[in-house]
Amino acid sequence: MPRSSALRARALPSSVLLFAALFAATASVAAPSPAEDAAFLDALTWGVSPSSYAELQAKGRERWLAEQLHPAPGSALSPAAQAALDAVTPKESVVERAFFFDALGRAANEEPDPEAKKNARSAIRVFLAAAGQQATSATVLRALYAPEQIRERLTWFWFNRFNVHAAKGTIRAEIGDYVDTAIRPHALGRFRDLLEATLRHPAMLRYLDNASNAAGHLNENYAREIMELHTMGVGSGYSQADVEALARILTGVGVVPRREPPNPKRARTDGFVRDGLFEFNPKRHDDGDKVFLGHTIKGRGLGEVEEALDLIARNPATARNVTRALATYFLGRPPDDALAARLAETFTRTDGDIAAVMEALAHSPAFTEAAADRFKDPMRFVFSALRMAYDGRVIRNTGPVLGWLNRLGEGLFNRTTPDGYPIDRASWSGPGQLAVRFEIARQIGGGSGGLFKPPGGEQPDEPAFPLLANGLFFSTLEPALGPATRTVLAQAISPQDWNTLYLASPEFAR
Repeated sequence: MPRSSALRARALPSSVLLFAALFAATASVAAPSPAEDAAFLDALTWGVSPSSYAELQAKGRERWLAEQLHPAPGSALSPAAQAALDAVTPKESVVERAFFFDALGRAANEEPDPEAKKNARSAIRVFLAAAGQQATSATVLRALYAPEQIRERLTWFWFNRFNVHAAKGTIRAEIGDYVDTAIRPHALGRFRDLLEATLRHPAMLRYLDNASNAAGHLNENYAREIMELHTMGVGSGYSQADVEALARILTGVGVVPRREPPNPKRARTDGFVRDGLFEFNPKRHDDGDKVFLGHTIKGRGLGEVEEALDLIARNPATARNVTRALATYFLGRPPDDALAARLAETFTRTDGDIAAVMEALAHSPAFTEAAADRFKDPMRFVFSALRMAYDGRVIRNTGPVLGWLNRLGEGLFNRTTPDGYPIDRASWSGPGQLAVRFEIARQIGGGSGGLFKPPGGEQPDEPAFPLLANGLFFSTLEPALGPATRTVLAQAISPQDWNTLYLASPEFAR
């Protein structure tokens, strides 16, 4: 420091110097460390990678978070990732696909020759399997390479909450569209819109049997799960009478049966609605008035459904239940009472704005404090390993990824029950799960494992090796490792062994 500057500093009042010192100390504490930035990124995305960390550092947390919570329209996938996604995107619409399977099924049923009938049904299974494969592959590719990472994490969270099982009926032909049109576009929007989008999709209506819910033949399955799992939650104040009332409200809400126009003898023209594969048939609807959640809903067709969804989505129990689950998923533990109340208040004040809730969660002290409590479920474990190991290099074959997820018990679209996969740590950290996880770590860390095998199976794998000991690790992640992990990694006898041990470490599991 120049002598004149030093003299001026000594001449400043002691109170000013003390304030300056305190300000500097506060600024130092407030600024997150590189390791904390990496943990922040890892907790909100499908896994920190060298390129995603560089982006966060270049933009800063606030700009990065704002762009993630309010992504620009359209996809920003790299050309290679977009090409891979295009290759597994169906060329026909979900409506065309559904009508095709319906016609194929009817032809098989009407086929008099037993052998021909068997072959026709086998062809249906092949087509359905291909449709399911397309949907799972697309999910893997978006998780690994979509820049809108928070939206992709939320897309899986909401799908899991509004779960449908792909293997039921012909849902495999519709599940990709369910994710792309009912879930992802609303993952950061208003919860009320998300709720209605899932209600109007054939995958949900078939899975929870509302397609067969009609006046005089009441089916309560969907009505019960809407209230118990999707929105308000068990013990939140609704009654069995409310479930029955909602089931009556939902009568006539179903799926277009086939390509032909509605039969006027079976469908009234007043109030009849068709939109894609969604159908509201007034002739199947219970026209009586209903009392639902303490409100009288006048019988008037599809308008009853809209009113019921408004009541559910804006119920305080829904705000509490939905935001608590959202916080638990991202924190790795249930939120404390203060944070739970703040998130529910944000949900209510913004009319269910999911992005606003996520912003409040990400800015809460609990989000940083929960770092040690997080534990990656199989999806996060596998995807974060691949994002770290290969960064933006696009895999050619999603088969190994899907196999690892199935072995770990979180196969894509494979949860049979409507409650979705568990989001608590205990469900994924048992000894058996950890043993399988170590084997998966060995497969991911030991080589490309078929990930870069070109389609068709005739050409050999493209040369590739997982680079986990990269610049991000040495500059940012290594300093945060505990002594035990450092000791174990130092004993690795090969790059493959080091990769396996790192992926199996407690620090990587968070």
